[in-house]
Amino acid sequence: MYRIFLFLAVASFFLSCSSKTKDLSGTWRAVVTMQDQELPFTFTLTKEKDQYSAIIRNAEEKLALDDVRLEGDTLVLVMHIFDAQIRAKVLDDKLSGVFIKNYELDATVPFEATKGDNYRFAKKEKTNLDFSGKYSVTFTNEKDTTQAIGVFTQNENEVKGTFLTPTGDYRYLQGNIVGETMKLSAFDGNHTYVFTANVKGDSIMGDFYSGKTYHQVWKGIKSESASLPHPESLTYLKEGYDRIEFSFPDVEGKKVTPQDDKYKNKVVILQLFGTWCPNCMDETRFLADWYTQNNTRGVEIIGLAYERKDDFSYASDRVKKMKEKLNVTYDFVIAGVNDKVKAGETLPMLNKVVAFPTTIFIGKDGKVKYIHTGFSGPGTGIYYEQFKESFNQKINELLAGG
Repeated sequence: MYRIFLFLAVASFFLSCSSKTKDLSGTWRAVVTMQDQELPFTFTLTKEKDQYSAIIRNAEEKLALDDVRLEGDTLVLVMHIFDAQIRAKVLDDKLSGVFIKNYELDATVPFEATKGDNYRFAKKEKTNLDFSGKYSVTFTNEKDTTQAIGVFTQNENEVKGTFLTPTGDYRYLQGNIVGETMKLSAFDGNHTYVFTANVKGDSIMGDFYSGKTYHQVWKGIKSESASLPHPESLTYLKEGYDRIEFSFPDVEGKKVTPQDDKYKNKVVILQLFGTWCPNCMDETRFLADWYTQNNTRGVEIIGLAYERKDDFSYASDRVKKMKEKLNVTYDFVIAGVNDKVKAGETLPMLNKVVAFPTTIFIGKDGKVKYIHTGFSGPGTGIYYEQFKESFNQKINELLAGG
């Protein structure tokens, strides 16, 4: 009888222990693996009243996730506004699983994380190498060549920076000098970036990896005069046009045109964007805040959404989620899919759609005044400040009747 009692007591103890979920709160170092490259990033899990939340960090960026949950022994992190998630088994102080893009069947990559570690590629230490500065950069693969500006800051072996291109920037990159190599990464909940570089004479040369297949080589030459084409020179109206015309459904299915009474005799901003696009989300955050402060001045904004699927219900749901998460109060329509050629067909008065986002400024007379291609977001520092100054100057000019 005593042995039976002892057995039941021990069994009850272990069952009660196993039924209690381990507290996962704390800092984690994660690694996503793609193309034989490790993409590290850190995130913090916080638990409050049995509900987890997370913050992913890339340099100064803090990406807040509020849809974090345990499904049995699997931790699920839904990637904010993006149609993607991490699913990982909880193994003591480790997580093992996958990063999944729900809209893309062949995009799943391995994910691992270790609790307590808080570094990117390497722990902080001194180095004799200095990659800091401004660079004129060329990205190349078998299909095309892209000019860019690279801007990096360095503290011992820790590096932060970004690349600006004619169509946008690579946002918040963070990494380390590891041996003779600079390594940078970014994980924004949708895109996965790894950059490497080594010193070659008076240049730095390296590789850029994105997702499971995309690869470019790049070369940078230090240059304080590095520049890009003017963002208002790339997208323009075809000859014979002076305004934008369309009729697209809003998120509830009601047709909207720029000629509607709501927009007459007002300055109107058209934002060509997609909820899948981190640069677009940077611009949306800026526009949302700006609109809240300025909507009584006679300015309206219409976001033209080009989404991953040619499915109104899917696209509408993505935009509604983004509006809620980012607290956006201006108008949106579902314009098409995120193929630039097809997007151009929806606005045939444009020479082409070069980039998401593209921002079109319309005067009170209904005519197009400026078209700004791409967006230099907060990760670009001074370039972002210059954009904001230029944006406000344009609006003030148009409100004054220019």
